[in-house]
Amino acid sequence: MSKRLLPTMTALQCFEAAARHLSFTRAAQELHLTQSAVSKQVAQLEDMLQHPLFHRVRRRLQLAPAGELYLAEVNKILTQVDISSRYILSYGGETEVLKVATQPTFGARWLVPNLKGFSKRHPNIHLDIKNELEPFDLVQAKADVAFFYGTGSWPGATCIELFGEDVIPVCAPDLLPEEPLLDAGDLTSLVLLQCTSRPGAWHEWFEEQGISTENSYHGPRFDTFYMCIRAAESGCGVALVPRFLVLDELQEGKLVIPWQHYKPSQGAHFIAFAEQSAEVPKVRALIGWILEKARAGTGGAQPVPEFKE
Repeated sequence: MSKRLLPTMTALQCFEAAARHLSFTRAAQELHLTQSAVSKQVAQLEDMLQHPLFHRVRRRLQLAPAGELYLAEVNKILTQVDISSRYILSYGGETEVLKVATQPTFGARWLVPNLKGFSKRHPNIHLDIKNELEPFDLVQAKADVAFFYGTGSWPGATCIELFGEDVIPVCAPDLLPEEPLLDAGDLTSLVLLQCTSRPGAWHEWFEEQGISTENSYHGPRFDTFYMCIRAAESGCGVALVPRFLVLDELQEGKLVIPWQHYKPSQGAHFIAFAEQSAEVPKVRALIGWILEKARAGTGGAQPVPEFKE
């Protein structure tokens, strides 16, 4: 195995500060080192990399092309080290980290509001919540618990249904024409906002009402429902979204329903965890909490199962 090129953190800090200030003197003042110490660290780094990182022009520093490239990478490294260090500072000796994965809009609109009070009941569990758009391996512990929309099938995982949903069209109030819509097909004259994760949603919504249109797949496409909702609020078009995600906007009058047809989705929202984690206390604590909230709030056609912590 070839020897790794591992410059010291001091060398990276000296280079980053010197590149930011374009001055060894000001970098030294910031880092509480001597100017010669900073210069020596950068020289050793240049020797290791076999490229000049700075040009010395008329007693002033300028980043060399290699220095500009390296600075971007060094900034990433120093930022990640800082984040990781602060991450550890946030924990007490008895704290357990529970890694949670969720789809972005579901996480922001349903999960986060329903986590209120969890930390007070379980002060030793630190939630680490990340958005996931793409499928990932739950069994390989990228997450302890995951929320997803689908049919409840995940190899090696236990999946518990939280609730189903229905989708509705929504738009900004001033987007509607002055004349009332005569049928759902009139919506095809407006821009139909598309969500990447549900490419056939508009087609299915029209089809259920016996309407055939070539426009159901046409329109701006967004990665998340959150972006679709914001686009609809901004008057960009009509979005077809799960009703529970826009209850606040509908109540506040930011969005309206141009045609009253609620279509039940084929899938449902699930919480999942690896089969071998079924008895892990921190996992059971969150599962119990979430099922309690699901029973009390949004529910699907099927009752949410009991789960004892």
